[in-house]
Amino acid sequence: MSSLRMPQSLSKRLGVETGEAVLNYEILQEQAAALGRLGAKLEQALAVLRAHEGEGRAAVLKEATDAAWCFFVQREVLGLRDRAEVVARHEIPREVLVRIGAR
Repeated sequence: MSSLRMPQSLSKRLGVETGEAVLNYEILQEQAAALGRLGAKLEQALAVLRAHEGEGRAAVLKEATDAAWCFFVQREVLGLRDRAEVVARHEIPREVLVRIGAR
């Protein structure tokens, strides 16, 4: 595993490259990576839902709902609270949104 260094521009803005600054930077990287993973999982679940009709749809709908809920929670943890933009970009169907209580 390689060691990560904070970009020079961010390091200068934060002052000295302290252990705390490096840790904060690594935390931000992990949060962004987690959001990316959850976004990919949401896209995959929605694609399966769109392609699935008939028997077993309830289970597929539950997977898409769980993926959307996890994605929304991670965004909120990061301070990103605009759901409307996410719903539009990912074309999250109403049947998913109703199940997680989103408006």
